[in-house]
Amino acid sequence: MDILIKFFQETGNLLFYYVIPFVIVLGFMVFIHEAGHFLIAKYFNVKVLKFSLGFGPKIAGRQVGETEYSVRYIPLGGFVKMLGENDDEEESEKISPEDEKRAFNKQPAIKRIAIVAAGPVFNLILALVLFCGSYMISGDEMRTTEVGQVTENLPAFKAGIRQGDIITSVDGEAVKGWDDLRSMIQNKVGKTMSMAIKRQGQTVNVIIIPEQTKTQNEFGETIESAQIGIVSAGKYEQVYYNPLQAIDQGFKATWKWIKLTCLVVVKLFEGVVSVKTLGGPLMIGQLTGELVKHNIGYLIPFVAIISINLGILNLFPIPILDGGLIFFLIVELIMGRPLSIKKRELAQKIGFSLLIALMVLVFYNDILRMFHSTQ
Repeated sequence: MDILIKFFQETGNLLFYYVIPFVIVLGFMVFIHEAGHFLIAKYFNVKVLKFSLGFGPKIAGRQVGETEYSVRYIPLGGFVKMLGENDDEEESEKISPEDEKRAFNKQPAIKRIAIVAAGPVFNLILALVLFCGSYMISGDEMRTTEVGQVTENLPAFKAGIRQGDIITSVDGEAVKGWDDLRSMIQNKVGKTMSMAIKRQGQTVNVIIIPEQTKTQNEFGETIESAQIGIVSAGKYEQVYYNPLQAIDQGFKATWKWIKLTCLVVVKLFEGVVSVKTLGGPLMIGQLTGELVKHNIGYLIPFVAIISINLGILNLFPIPILDGGLIFFLIVELIMGRPLSIKKRELAQKIGFSLLIALMVLVFYNDILRMFHSTQ
């Protein structure tokens, strides 16, 4: 009986903390993505036949006007089906003369590009809104500039900086946090800097000249950077923003994660980042569950980051992804005519194979992580 009770408890925890939050988070991001396609299609008066969350057989569906809205069993995506989208011969026969001008394939290429690009763009807009909202509601945790350790014979030690000092400004410019301090020092190798330090209630000014050193970045690459020989005390303080400041921070955070996501993709192709680090739905579900269990407030910026990843991934020029269709449409704009159906079908088969291979890889990585975490 105890074993049976434990089984139901663990199953309930799995559903409540992992499966349900994952389905809600992914469903929300997919809804925003597909809403982007839907709204821009409607804006250009393109007839939308279906709006679906999920794939496979329908759980529920309803016809509203000219569009069927449905929820399906496989919650790993969604789709918007527009009239004339697939150049289907059977579909073309059913198009009435009055609807023909509303078909997707009858629109100018630039309008079709806008409709296709709207999905990923809406994911990036979602991330921006979530980041701004998070900063407005919760503010941010900022690492203070308190010094935790000073290395002997390096510039900070020679300048008289001590453990417990709080660095308040550099060259007269206020320091907002430890990351801000690092960026101020980064390009100052061999240059004289003036630092204001708060020590036991008093302000002390010191002169310091950063030295060049070799260190590793977040990708494990050896790079040259400036150092003065101090380590953070690891203390954090809560910072709150007014609406304008929160919006500014939201834009900065969104741009930061867009750049980082693109950089990771580049590093993957360069071989700097291992494909073993890639994660898929199981990892997202696991991370979502952990955040819900520990601090649901962290879920908002996490969803923003995943939304950026989803948006950037869909812009890859791989057939069957939005980026692949955009690539075909750009070719059509340049050539003045669309690629032949045979060439597009071949490209789509290749793209589908690549996508399946990627899905297998990320599921394999996810399963390995889960297996190792249970050992």
